[in-house]
Amino acid sequence: MVRVEKRNGESEAQMFRRFRNRVVRSQLLSTVRKKRWHVSKGEQKRIDQKKGIRRAQKRQSKNYR
Repeated sequence: MVRVEKRNGESEAQMFRRFRNRVVRSQLLSTVRKKRWHVSKGEQKRIDQKKGIRRAQKRQSKNYR
């Protein structure tokens, strides 16, 4: 759980910005989104392979530019 306390002289907007940054760094939202639906191990493996292929194609296209 991410917790942020207001500092002296800090506005609520600044505090909220710090909170958002901590949430992003802790990867809390990404894990919640992943656990929203059950994905079997085989399906996860296929998803990871597709991501790897896309990543390799992206790297390859950057090298040809």
